Amino acid sequence: MKRYIITSIFLATCSFAPLLCSAQITEQTPKDLDTIYANDTKNVALFFPEPIRQGITGSENFVFSYNREEEQNFGLLQAKPGKESNLLIINKDGSIFSYIVRYKEHLLKLNYFIPLSSRIGNEKPLVTDSIEVITYEESIDNKTYYYQKFSSHLLDRQQHIGRIKKRNEGIALSVENIVFNKEELYFVIQIENKSTLDYDLNFLNLSIETRQKGKRKSLQRLNKEPQFRYNVPSRISENETVRLVYVLPKFSLSNDHRAILELNEKNGERNIELKISHRYINNPN
Repeated sequence: MKRYIITSIFLATCSFAPLLCSAQITEQTPKDLDTIYANDTKNVALFFPEPIRQGITGSENFVFSYNREEEQNFGLLQAKPGKESNLLIINKDGSIFSYIVRYKEHLLKLNYFIPLSSRIGNEKPLVTDSIEVITYEESIDNKTYYYQKFSSHLLDRQQHIGRIKKRNEGIALSVENIVFNKEELYFVIQIENKSTLDYDLNFLNLSIETRQKGKRKSLQRLNKEPQFRYNVPSRISENETVRLVYVLPKFSLSNDHRAILELNEKNGERNIELKISHRYINNPN
């Protein structure tokens, strides 16, 4: 009788063991991130269980806006054509939500009601350990987040540094403002398309031009790569105006130097070179 009981327990344990192993594997496997689609003609609304404290996109093609003054549970997502990216949301209670975001011309869904069960974790660990824990929020690139926030702030302002503008075939390129902040220069740039054709952007470069004096006058250019670009479009539709921001490390220019902002059209010839005097660079707002 005792032998029968022991054998039964052994068989029951063996038959139940695979279920235990299966449960552990399932629990340790990270779930795939959901995909949210957006475009540049409609607002996609995301409603969360708690007020939004932070919302960060991984690419400039996607913009997630939410009320930073008054805590609210929803935000709006828009996208421009380009590669897929990700969206990170942190709620007031520390809940973290993460999604893949993609551009889609025709949207089938405009409202997402996010349940608490879809969070991927919490920035504050529920169980403390003797090992120092780095929270998820601290691992975020805070500098990029600051660039996004301050660039958005500059686009909301109506401050101008002077008339720096040039036109070509219905396309106007202008520098509205140059702002110095925390060892960086922020260039607020505007592109207007008053023509009847869309403008596909090939590149928008900023370089420094040296004017050498003497019998053999020559010009030399050195490209300056921005540390951060904000709200840069791939296309400007007819009768559309786009404002964007370039962030560069602080620099100054002597009298024989000037900055050149070069706008180049993809598969077109409506190119513009805008000259920026050293006076504007050396005396930013």
